Amino acid sequence: MRLVFAGTPEVAVPALDALIASERHEVVAVVTRPDAPAGRGRRLVASPVAERAEEAGIEVLKPNRPRDEEFLARLREIGPDCCPVVAYGALLPKVALDIPARGWVNLHFSLLPAWRGAAPVQHAILAGDQITGASTFLIEEGLDSGPVYGTVTEEVRPTDTSGDLLTRLAFAGSGLLAATMDGIEDGTLQAVPQPADGVSLAPKLTVEDAQVDWAAPALRVDRVVRGCTPAPGAWTVFRGERLKLVAARPLPGEDGLAPGDLAVGKNHVHVGTGSHAVELLWVQPQGKKPMRAADWARGVRIAPGERLGAADVR
Repeated sequence: MRLVFAGTPEVAVPALDALIASERHEVVAVVTRPDAPAGRGRRLVASPVAERAEEAGIEVLKPNRPRDEEFLARLREIGPDCCPVVAYGALLPKVALDIPARGWVNLHFSLLPAWRGAAPVQHAILAGDQITGASTFLIEEGLDSGPVYGTVTEEVRPTDTSGDLLTRLAFAGSGLLAATMDGIEDGTLQAVPQPADGVSLAPKLTVEDAQVDWAAPALRVDRVVRGCTPAPGAWTVFRGERLKLVAARPLPGEDGLAPGDLAVGKNHVHVGTGSHAVELLWVQPQGKKPMRAADWARGVRIAPGERLGAADVR
């Protein structure tokens, strides 16, 4: 089939690579989000998918909106048979969905109908799921509600951050998407409607969602830190400023620390929660690089009675 691939971030690149490598299909163009400011200089930078497509000599389309008439006209000229999608980042209007004869097929990083939305991997970790996966489905106008072509499963490991899990799913899902294209092309694969039961939603996490509540149990604190890493980044407050929590782990047993209380040793920083303590492993103060929590604690000279989460952010 002639394919137009739609995707934007690094997590979409393995799927693009798998389709480029396919001997059965041709990626004739890529659709991605417009160049965005990045870095301290805030200069415009092409998306990872755009960079990979340009390396491969593939035409890159960067519409401001996928309903722009210039983009739709070019898509009609190209005449794709199917448009595979991975984390494109914009809502596709019906006028665009109707152009490819075999539709737009999305690789979504959950086992649908669970975790429909922008942040399925983060929500799977926050919810304590032990198994998740990826699904390919035919895009409809609803939110991730279209019929499913296929799935792969993936274990959620106890120490997984959302970044760790998403990386594994990106590579596992790339094979699933390529196989889905094969099955659609040869007629051996039929999309099956999603069940009405088991629907859950995974909206994008906000900075407020990522603030740690030290009154919550240690297990919940651990999930928030892992689920919000690398983005939007779990955080708390120390001396009126945000302190990013890069890595932590729950500690077994009773410790006598009240929520937010600190117990600092030569090589450790423990924090009380609503159940038992967690150990901070890596933190990132405002304006600084990530550092070991014990090094941070030595540098700030924590006084007796100081605690985390006890003041408003300046």
